[in-house]
Amino acid sequence: MESLVLMVLILAAGVLGLVFVWYLSATILRENEGTARMKEISTAIRQGAMAFLRREFVTLSVFTLVVFIALIFIEPHWIVSIAYLAGTITSALAGWLGMNIATRANARTANAAIKSWAKGLKIAFSSGAVMGFSVVGIGLLGLSIVAFIWDASKPENTHVWLGFAFGSSAVALFLRAGGGIFTKSADVGADLVGKVEKGIPEDDPRNPAVIADNVGDNVGDVAGMGSDLYESYVSAIAASMVLGVITLGAAKGMFLPLLLAGAGIIVSIIGALSVRSKESGSLDFEKQVSKAHGAMNRGVYVSNILMIVASFLIIRGYVGDLRLFWALVSGLVAGFLIAKATEYYTSAEHAPVKKIARAAQSGAAVTIIEGMATGMMSTVAPMLLVVVATVLAYLFGGLLGIAIAALGMLINLGMLLAMDCYGPIADNSAGIAEMAGLGKEVRERCEALDAVGNTTAALGKGFAIASAALAALAWLATYFEVTNLEVASLTNVAVISGLLIGGMLTFVFAALSMRGVGDGAFAIVNEVRRQFREIKGLMEGQAKPDYVRCVDIATRRALKSMMLPGILVIIVPLALGFTLGPKAVAGLLAGALLSGFTLAVMMANAGGAWDNAKKYIEAGNLGGKGSDAHKAAVTGDTVGDPFKDTAGPSLNILIKLVGKVAVIFGPVMVALVAF
Repeated sequence: MESLVLMVLILAAGVLGLVFVWYLSATILRENEGTARMKEISTAIRQGAMAFLRREFVTLSVFTLVVFIALIFIEPHWIVSIAYLAGTITSALAGWLGMNIATRANARTANAAIKSWAKGLKIAFSSGAVMGFSVVGIGLLGLSIVAFIWDASKPENTHVWLGFAFGSSAVALFLRAGGGIFTKSADVGADLVGKVEKGIPEDDPRNPAVIADNVGDNVGDVAGMGSDLYESYVSAIAASMVLGVITLGAAKGMFLPLLLAGAGIIVSIIGALSVRSKESGSLDFEKQVSKAHGAMNRGVYVSNILMIVASFLIIRGYVGDLRLFWALVSGLVAGFLIAKATEYYTSAEHAPVKKIARAAQSGAAVTIIEGMATGMMSTVAPMLLVVVATVLAYLFGGLLGIAIAALGMLINLGMLLAMDCYGPIADNSAGIAEMAGLGKEVRERCEALDAVGNTTAALGKGFAIASAALAALAWLATYFEVTNLEVASLTNVAVISGLLIGGMLTFVFAALSMRGVGDGAFAIVNEVRRQFREIKGLMEGQAKPDYVRCVDIATRRALKSMMLPGILVIIVPLALGFTLGPKAVAGLLAGALLSGFTLAVMMANAGGAWDNAKKYIEAGNLGGKGSDAHKAAVTGDTVGDPFKDTAGPSLNILIKLVGKVAVIFGPVMVALVAF
């Protein structure tokens, strides 16, 4: 009877998350899209984003079918294959829902900003929340249903949850890596020709790549980020369930993570509803940004405080031992502090970004050097915080404590992902305001919303990377459990080999991702130059560019460039495991985690810092737009684009996916290889 009640409560929390998604979507779609020109631009962005998503899903379906068949033959429990398929479909559904509303909210946000920046903030944040609560609602429902269908008392059925999490990884790999290559190919191509060569403003409708650039914001930073954190979310829950069954027993081990995740949805809804700001007279740019930051911070504080109270009551009442509560709090607090550290290194309000902006007065080379140094220094705080959280979690709850800490970092994901996905929607609204000629005042309001979005996006990337590191640690712990490995000694040649290969793999993966951006940007640059050269009257605004052509080029290049990195992530751990054995894979996971985490933080924060240094100058500081410092900052931002939006975030997928592949196939490696 108790189990039935808990099942109902957990499923009800997931359903509540989706009801909230429906409410937000209905509220957003009731708003006016604005003028005919605004509707035209928004439609072009939506059609381009959906075209990319369709082609991505076609490629993904082939990949999914191959892995599904492989799992049937390799994995002894056929239900793992079904769970893998379910994980893939639900993750794809969450990404589609979030991006669909995001591409419908951009013009509505710009139109609302004509009268009120506060109304624009509400629409943009609500549309970001659609992505956030689609992820947690669908993720909790999907994993819960899979867990409830198969009896948790049978040890082999824990593989079913892992199969579901593995399926979510496939979608994250395609949308995060592919979307990141798309968005930065378009962005870099548009900036190099438009702003640098032609001297026209960002989001100028004469630029043939401008629609592809706005499409990229959605496919990379909405669907891509959503799929990335969907994977982290279900991974943390699944790893906690597997280790919980071993530590706490079948029923408590399965239900505790699900109950905590359900509570997280409820408190995140309350936090999201508290993100409101009132129009209060005429506010300048800085005050608008400050008020919007304050509104979002209020939502974070509310959801975090409520989650601490809720998790205390759940763990005390259901488990009776508060050690796991302190493990969860260690992860939650670490996530909050990592976000604050990321804000310090990437926000224009703080010294590191201002120092990069001042360096731009000396030219592009010094700008890039200072940005790289800032990114490298920014790894200290996240690494130390993850170390502290890991040690505390282990002391409180052993390996299960580490998994619960990872879950704690992601427990308020609905609220946190809403803040992150708000960014690209605000960015799109600023672009639409420019392209539709809405005037200086409206453009400034949208730019204020966009400035907040740059910071929330940087926070989201820092949070995503940190949560990926803890999730990867949880998978490493799970790997030791499912393979019955007690120790992987550094005196063992297989472990050393795996460690070195894992460290190398992250650099190869990042290099291939960045090269994909470079190749795509080269193709976009050539196409934009061709159109300016061949379409008469384009520069004068008397002819329309061919936007569709640039979207198509970016899509084809992205899909082509992501195939090799995607294959490597799966093939390398399998090849290593079936040649040198399971201990070599343990070394691989540790090496990939160490180098992947630090490299991802460095790239994401350096890119964010370069971006905001450019915007700091564009706000009228150090010579403003058109100055030599601005040109140097644009170059730094162009270098930083693939850092922060492609290679850095894609490493999240790498360090988690190699762990899942290892856990799924680990028992088979043990049976076949002993080294």
